[in-house]
Amino acid sequence: MNFEFFIARRIIAAKDYKSSISAPIIKIAITAIALGIIMMLVSIATSLGLQRKIQEKISAFNGDIIISNQDTNFSGESQIPISKNQDFYPEFKTIDGIKHMQGTASKGGVIRTAKDFEGVVIKGVGSDYDWQYFEEYLVDGRLPDFSGTINDEVLLSGYLATRLDLKVGDKMPTYFLNESNIEKSRPIGFTIVGLYNSGFQQFDEQFALADIKQIQRINKWDSGQIGNFEVFVEDFREVTHINNLVYEQTGSTLDTLSIRDKFASIFEWTDLFDFNTYLIIGIMILVAGINMITALLVLILERTKMIGILKAMGSNDWSVRKIFMYNAMYLIGVGLFWGNVIGLGLLLIQKYFKVIKLPPETYYVSEAPIYLDASYVILLNVGTFLLCALMLLIPTYIISKISPVKAIRFD
Repeated sequence: MNFEFFIARRIIAAKDYKSSISAPIIKIAITAIALGIIMMLVSIATSLGLQRKIQEKISAFNGDIIISNQDTNFSGESQIPISKNQDFYPEFKTIDGIKHMQGTASKGGVIRTAKDFEGVVIKGVGSDYDWQYFEEYLVDGRLPDFSGTINDEVLLSGYLATRLDLKVGDKMPTYFLNESNIEKSRPIGFTIVGLYNSGFQQFDEQFALADIKQIQRINKWDSGQIGNFEVFVEDFREVTHINNLVYEQTGSTLDTLSIRDKFASIFEWTDLFDFNTYLIIGIMILVAGINMITALLVLILERTKMIGILKAMGSNDWSVRKIFMYNAMYLIGVGLFWGNVIGLGLLLIQKYFKVIKLPPETYYVSEAPIYLDASYVILLNVGTFLLCALMLLIPTYIISKISPVKAIRFD
């Protein structure tokens, strides 16, 4: 067995070790490491969770990249149609990182009931539409089916349904204005088949999803014309790069816009989470390291006679330093263990029971979202352990300055 490791184990297992002067200081150091890892885990999990959840909600209503006519203004309404017959549709084979494309069209209208009315954007979608996000947001009824002939089914937000006193199964009379004021507005009696709640009020108070063939009929477009393509990427971190590639390969009549550019203020706000997370991690590691340095200095002071005896028996400085390094790394490991147990426990409680609620009008989500991934948990623990261990090299340097004769006489 390694000599230094053997001595370190004997020190840790000794009864007087737990009742010594250094015992409360050691407990404080372990607590500081545990609290530090808890704070770092919570900070990373909530920051990444909020960023991903907000990005998912924006993508659900807009796609990651929007391809439309060059002359459009990227407003909420499709103005100038583009042909669905494109080389890059339904698959963008020339660019890696694109997982799905879908054609949509939007039209502004007014929902009119017997007692009230509300403005709305009817987003027309077809059989190529990916419903994965709205499966999560669905709170009542079912998702519409637009795979067959034209129908009047619509998916309405719970927010608008509450304001208009509507429910699943009700008719939703919707009026669409024509480009020419000469013609009368065109009403469509949509049937509500489902209600969704994304928690993103900016979209919930605006969008209802219906058959794209209804929008084509109102706009007098043919079946091959749509308002825009919505492109979804595999890795959202690459969205700006992929957007540039898509722009280069879509021809001069088409324009592209990533949601990072369309909703720049929201993404600039979420990007600030990264800075806050790095700041918290730095502070927590520094605090934990300082506490461990203090504990180790007390341990060295308490074991001064032992250091003198070991040196007198022929142990070199590095050998003695390793004994205290092993001792300190054990304490770091204990702190990390309890920090992970408590931290991950709290995060799992929030993830599955949603204890902490947030105001959706401020954070765009109704509860604190949690993102857990083994890679960042392992990296955080390894990084904390190594940084604290490196910081502990400083106090162990004092051992090289201790004289064996003076240390043995030390009282």
